Amino acid sequence: MLPLRYTPDIEQPDADEQATIDGIIQGMTQQSETVEKREQHAVRASHAKSSACAIGELTISPGLPPELAQGLFAKPGTFSVAVRFAQGPGETLGDRVSTHRGMAIKIFGVEGEKLPGHNVDTQDFVLATGTTFPSGTAKGFLRDGTVIGKATSLPEGVKSVVSSTMRNFNKLLHAVGTESPKADFFGHPFTHPLSEPYFSQAPIRFGEYVAKIGAFPVSAAQQTLKDWTLDPHDDENGFRHATVGFFAENEVVYEIRAQLWVNADSQPIEDASVDWPVEESPYRTVATLRLPAQNAYSAARQHYFDDVMTFRPAHSLAAHCPLGSVMRARLQVYQALSAFRHTENGIAEKEPTTIDDIPA
Repeated sequence: MLPLRYTPDIEQPDADEQATIDGIIQGMTQQSETVEKREQHAVRASHAKSSACAIGELTISPGLPPELAQGLFAKPGTFSVAVRFAQGPGETLGDRVSTHRGMAIKIFGVEGEKLPGHNVDTQDFVLATGTTFPSGTAKGFLRDGTVIGKATSLPEGVKSVVSSTMRNFNKLLHAVGTESPKADFFGHPFTHPLSEPYFSQAPIRFGEYVAKIGAFPVSAAQQTLKDWTLDPHDDENGFRHATVGFFAENEVVYEIRAQLWVNADSQPIEDASVDWPVEESPYRTVATLRLPAQNAYSAARQHYFDDVMTFRPAHSLAAHCPLGSVMRARLQVYQALSAFRHTENGIAEKEPTTIDDIPA
């Protein structure tokens, strides 16, 4: 099927969308305040607990067909990158609570028109496990966020039981050939963070077209991790230790792939809970991300990634503008919550301009 072209009118915001976004900011700020009081430090409102902080290179594939040679991927080249792997919750829970994971990529030296307010030559892609965003829309996230907010104040032992219950439910669903993004969101398997793919979940502009983005592990060493399972009773920080330990001895490689928008009916722009059928539009490789063996969790680098630097959908070329209800909310929510976190911690936010700004 031929890809559909991007036009501004493919987005259809609700009339009261700003009120919804304001509600999300208010609710997530309150959650952050609760976590800060407990941990004596303000952390990210999602993906708070980092597993690895790596640097490397992104190489754009040569000879891409015209529909893939768009935006950042318009011509071959190599860019420096910083990549943060993290657990999903907006609090630094022990690993008995296994939820979805995140992979945030910052690409340096990206020239071209940026979104308003972004004045540095960087491009961020914020990815997570799972091909869809369970809440679907900003209104759905505001509704679901109320439940998450109430859970924030629960003891960690209770959260562990909830995570285990959802994980077992998730296994049952897979056994009968179906799945639930929300079950996976709250009860992700105890798999290795470097063994599975990560996705934008919601669409972005892809130059003249529209796409979702995925990062797929491809190195031979990463393939050996498919059967790895954490025993959370052995190590409260087992995901981090496993990820950092793997980086100490191995190169980590992902193929960056784009899934083009080809059918407006089966691939909605406004509802991110709908999985775009790969039978209609498969993920196609546009670049390779290589992260060499390294110390992926030095004290200086961890502080810089977790407390100084931010990753946001708004750090983007205009050619890769985030699209749809969830993404429009993220443009404002990430900025507001970052401002809260940095202000509370008394640490100035800094957007690095080159890879040399990243500590060793």
